Amino acid sequence: MNLSMIQIILVVLVAFLAGMEGILDEFHFHQPVIACTLVGLVTGQLLPCVILGGSLQMIALGWSNIGAAVAPDAALASIASAIILVLGGQGRAGVSSAIAIAIPLAVAGLLLTIITRTLATGIVHLMDGAAKEGSFRKIEFWQIVAICLQGLRIAIPAALILALGAGPVKSLLSSMPSWLTDGLSIGGGMVVAVGYAMVINMMASREVWPFFILGFVFAAISEITLIGLGAIGISIALIYLTLSKKGGNSNGDGGSSNTGDPVGDLIDKY
Repeated sequence: MNLSMIQIILVVLVAFLAGMEGILDEFHFHQPVIACTLVGLVTGQLLPCVILGGSLQMIALGWSNIGAAVAPDAALASIASAIILVLGGQGRAGVSSAIAIAIPLAVAGLLLTIITRTLATGIVHLMDGAAKEGSFRKIEFWQIVAICLQGLRIAIPAALILALGAGPVKSLLSSMPSWLTDGLSIGGGMVVAVGYAMVINMMASREVWPFFILGFVFAAISEITLIGLGAIGISIALIYLTLSKKGGNSNGDGGSSNTGDPVGDLIDKY
């Protein structure tokens, strides 16, 4: 698929915003489900990009910066894989390959993150010097420069991929043998499952397992739409919150008291 100049500019702008949001965390443009959706919106390939973003989001839920350990770059993985998906012109059929490509891109993005943060360290020293001078204008200037560096961290690779054009990307994807594309599809599915398992491992407790099981049961009913599933989820959440408020008081028999968690209290009784 060939993109117009306006579409290319909009994609680079989305990439720039995603890079900045990786630090700001205000509008979450760096989250895969939002970044891929925006790329799909400006390129006219909304459905496959939404599917890609949703799949990558399940993987990125298990990524987090802990101390000095930096997580893989979800912003670069999302933007780059979405652009490759769009340029490849395979639609939904290319989502699995794009997911598999996104993982090494996310790991490679760590190098750009390290370079950008190293440059930002020097900018911090410049801001310290401006603070000693009492120049708020200089402090704001260097702050903007540092944030823009984060945006360029994603925008420049995105522009390079766009510069290759649809031809090389499409020919590269078409030249892949079937065993490789099938392997990427299987690997992409496994990576999504691993990311989901990481999230479950962090959140799993006896109180949330019943809701987890209910979610799988309801999802298996094909007649229920996403809106219906959302309404069921909201209803269960409201019921849970109501029972939590009522369960915090003593039961009056002097022998035991509720913990405030209705599901936990039921499990304790039975």
